[in-house]
Amino acid sequence: MRNIDLDSLHIFKAVVDYGGVTKAASQLNRVQSNITTRVKNLEDRLGVKLFQRQGGKLVLSPEGSQLLSYADRLLRLASEAEAALRKGTPRGTLRIGTMESTAAARLPPLLSRYHQHYPEVQIELLTGTSGALIGRVHRFEVEAAFVAEPFTATGLDMLEAFREELVLITPKNTPPVKTPKDLRKHTLIAFSAGCSYRRILEEWLGMSSVVPDRVLELASYHAIVACVAAGSGIAIVPRSVLSVVHAEDEVAAYPLPERVAKAKTFLVWRTGHQSVALDALQAELRKPKR
Repeated sequence: MRNIDLDSLHIFKAVVDYGGVTKAASQLNRVQSNITTRVKNLEDRLGVKLFQRQGGKLVLSPEGSQLLSYADRLLRLASEAEAALRKGTPRGTLRIGTMESTAAARLPPLLSRYHQHYPEVQIELLTGTSGALIGRVHRFEVEAAFVAEPFTATGLDMLEAFREELVLITPKNTPPVKTPKDLRKHTLIAFSAGCSYRRILEEWLGMSSVVPDRVLELASYHAIVACVAAGSGIAIVPRSVLSVVHAEDEVAAYPLPERVAKAKTFLVWRTGHQSVALDALQAELRKPKR
């Protein structure tokens, strides 16, 4: 039996990415009837409906969502195979996950060097907590991700990327913090529960039987630091982030015990996975830091 051809998967993915047949046809420089026919032939071959209509729009069916994950992987592998045969020069798309703090404070110089050396690689960044990013790696949604310890390394290979110093930040008018007990009845401002730094702070407070009065979950360090500056609570952040968001003079920053303050960021990928573009990124990380 003949296998699904990559061109059909490319057309199917274009319909998903561009939100419909019309825009996919325009982007692929094909007539709409050709796109429709190719999708219909793919559905007939698989014996499932890949799309459903809701309010006049095409949305993925459960089977379509399942095929999309395979299509992403197969098309990426095809791109990698082509790149590998062209003298090993990285090409195509490298999709990586990253924590927001790493994206803001650490990745710009790294990715700038990478782009200078490998301009034919298009890098796509997806941000999230360490826990969420590891899930994306396992589900093949990203090729690799920058995550912070502690995390579960089962099924992952890894490379140390950066070392961060974590600091506690409080509103400037808060009495000096000398022990975790000084933080009783304060609101903890943090990312969602998958955040490694939040877990570190909660464990440190827990050692002194301190439980935050409540937790305010936000989605960016700009928002977290702004809320701390406004007196809404306390947070833990990498010191490098304070410089990026220009907040050194807006909050009070306290050093944490060394066992708590020192945090490593790793690049992780699925065990045994390899690609030319990812190999090149790993090589950049292994170069001596200036």
